[in-house]
Amino acid sequence: MSTIQPVIITADHDVLRGFYTNLFGAEEIFRVPEEGPVFYLGLRIGDTDLGLVAKENPETGAGAAPRILLSIGVDDVDETLGRVTALGGSVHGGPNDMPWGQRVAHIQDPDGNPVNLTQPIPSQ
Repeated sequence: MSTIQPVIITADHDVLRGFYTNLFGAEEIFRVPEEGPVFYLGLRIGDTDLGLVAKENPETGAGAAPRILLSIGVDDVDETLGRVTALGGSVHGGPNDMPWGQRVAHIQDPDGNPVNLTQPIPSQ
């Protein structure tokens, strides 16, 4: 089973959190790290999760790097990653075990759209 989560790259979590909270009733459900400057902020709107990732000075305009990506939960990151290039995509990083409890790999689809493959790391 897979799940898809949109993730927005932003220079200001507070502005976007306020926008999505006030407009859609978003609730904060997750943050990394829990204390200090936020790298990742998870919001829930209805039954959908939206991620906000910190990046100073994200570019805009023609030729700029993407500011939104899909994060897709898969059963096995390594197995899925092994099929990416045969299907026309490209691998850009990982897989890596992250401190927030996910195994993550970074890929691009055939059109160049960024996609994160994620899998929970089993508790030990």
